Amino acid sequence: MTADDRSAHALARLLAGMGTLHFLAPKPFDALVPRRLPGGPRAWTYASGAAELAVAAAVALPRTRRAGALAAAGLFAAVFPANIKMAHDWRHRSAPLKALAYGRLPAQLPLIGWALHTARAATPPSAK
Repeated sequence: MTADDRSAHALARLLAGMGTLHFLAPKPFDALVPRRLPGGPRAWTYASGAAELAVAAAVALPRTRRAGALAAAGLFAAVFPANIKMAHDWRHRSAPLKALAYGRLPAQLPLIGWALHTARAATPPSAK
């Protein structure tokens, strides 16, 4: 297994773990759903958890890795408003919690970069 394969599997595990948490402990994720979105927060929590699980499966499989990694980059970008909401909601909390909330904002960039690297490193479908 190459380093790129190990990296892709680590990305898939991260996505699968977070997707699973959306179903096992949805309440913290519900609080991150921007109020402007239609419907209830729990529906968005479950939908985003399902999306993470689907993207994780796509990244894990070499045949779908490129598309899955591009979807992961899009997903990481799409959840950025939730991180902004968390930072805003937690602005009056203790310093460690505030640091966690604000730290999530720039943390999206390396995740997007990781996903894009994984997409670039994936074997193109025409080469299989």
